[in-house]
Amino acid sequence: MVLDDAQTKIILRHANRLLSARPWPTTICPSEIARALSREELETLGASAWRDSMDSVREVVWEKRGAGEVEVMQKGEVVDVESLEHVRGPIRVRNVKGVHSEEV
Repeated sequence: MVLDDAQTKIILRHANRLLSARPWPTTICPSEIARALSREELETLGASAWRDSMDSVREVVWEKRGAGEVEVMQKGEVVDVESLEHVRGPIRVRNVKGVHSEEV
């Protein structure tokens, strides 16, 4: 699903808030972002429940990774693949050391 700017900003606002509350190297789970979405925000994302927004959340997190803002991790190791399509299973996210997210 391709997200528009408003949809992306909704997810970024929650992602940045959660990430900024955790000191490096503490991680968050993308589901924490999805669970933070209000009913109205879920509707804007075209989701009826938080689980329906997970693909969009993972997509935005992956974009933050591409921008060098966060690291995506699995089993305690930084994921080193080119495409989100190659990532299977649960992931965790943390800020890159020394990088602080700003509210959107």
